[in-house]
Amino acid sequence: MPTAGDFSHLTTGLCEGAAELGVDLDDVKAQQLLAYLALFHKWNKAYNLSAIREPEVMLHKHLLDSLTIAPQLLASSAARIIDVGTGGGLPGIPLAIMAPHKRFTLLDSAGKKTRFLLQCVHSLGLKNVEVQNCRVESYQPDAPYDIVLSRAFASLADMAEGCKHLLSSAGAFWAMKGVIPEDELSELGTYYKVDSCSTFHVPGDIGERCLVVLTSN
Repeated sequence: MPTAGDFSHLTTGLCEGAAELGVDLDDVKAQQLLAYLALFHKWNKAYNLSAIREPEVMLHKHLLDSLTIAPQLLASSAARIIDVGTGGGLPGIPLAIMAPHKRFTLLDSAGKKTRFLLQCVHSLGLKNVEVQNCRVESYQPDAPYDIVLSRAFASLADMAEGCKHLLSSAGAFWAMKGVIPEDELSELGTYYKVDSCSTFHVPGDIGERCLVVLTSN
């Protein structure tokens, strides 16, 4: 089974990148994140979790990209978060590692990806994570979520419409995007408003990133 030690050469890059993002990363969390990356790299060969194959590139485009929103998440009062269309667990698993006091549901319709996620939850000892293998429209949670989160999952309008049954009345949609999606913002109906739109720089990556937060009017 892959361990954090397999990717120990990435420790400095991870810790420096996290610090640049304002993320307080202790040794335990750093080891968990690298152990997750090692699992991702191993299973990617068989399950095609990502087109990216190089661990050094995964560090920036997967781990650090996911951690861009960690400060906002940790500062929020949200207790229940669902990562819709999570794929290989991005950003849900890195965020669950950073926020062990919050509950995360990772939802994906692909069985091979959820099998990988279950392996991660077991191997990393993530007590605050559950995995759901189904389509978003058919998932009926026991209780609504404070945050419905996605990373390049769907357009803003499709996300809001397709996931509205998951959200609490005071909750918010958090959509991680590349460049600010002006076209998608213009397509939103009057029922939702843009609460905030934050831009980020991912350490070691030249691409643009943003987080769009939507709430109901």
